[in-house]
Formats: sequence, C-alpha cells, structure tokens
Amino acid sequence: MSEQRMIVEMGMGNDQYGQNYTKAAARAIEDAIRHSALPIFEATGLTHEQMRVEVTIGVQEPDAVDCEALVPNLPRGRVAVKAVKGGLNVPNPETGGLIVIASAAVEAFLPKQNGWVVQNKSV
Repeated sequence: MSEQRMIVEMGMGNDQYGQNYTKAAARAIEDAIRHSALPIFEATGLTHEQMRVEVTIGVQEPDAVDCEALVPNLPRGRVAVKAVKGGLNVPNPETGGLIVIASAAVEAFLPKQNGWVVQNKSV
C-alpha cells in the first residue's frame, strides 16, 4: 500500500555557546513538534507504528550532526533523520565562537486509506 504525506512541521533551534550541531538540531525538532497533536490515530484506528517519519535537518556542517542520537526525540512512528547543508553559523567577533542555527522539517507519512480524499489545492 502506498503512503501519503499527511503532516509537515518546521522548526528552528540553536546552540549559542557550545557550537554543537546535534544540540541545535534537537532543539529544532522540539520546536517543530512542540505544538503538534495527532488525533488522526484515534479517528482512523491507525497505529503509530504505521507512521513513517522523515526528518531533515539543515546546518552548515551536516557531518557534525549525530542523526542516530536524534531519533529518540521523535516519540512516534518509524523515524529516519538526515542532515543537509543549510542553517546558519553566526560568528561572535568577541570570542571567535559560533552561534549554530539549525532548521528542521518533520514529515509524517501514513498508508493511503480507502475513501480518503486528500485535495491538493493551490493557494
């Protein structure tokens, strides 16, 4: 059975002093899902295990993100995390350090359901 992307959440996080890309990414994920509720499971009878979650983290140094360490930050679904070039590094001229800013896109996919009509309307 094919899947439909049903949820997209975006978030931003930073690490102001530690230059830790994984910490900034974790904060971006938290920001993305902080206000989310998923009543679709109770309404449809689907289980959380049927949801596939793809997380894309944008940072200036993608190789510095521990993607596996971020998986537990998503409490539901089968989760995959990848890091790509994005985000922002803001240099601190007084200390030589960086403020690391990460962006996150959290996408949730569910199996297509008979009778569901998902309309793709342009705004």
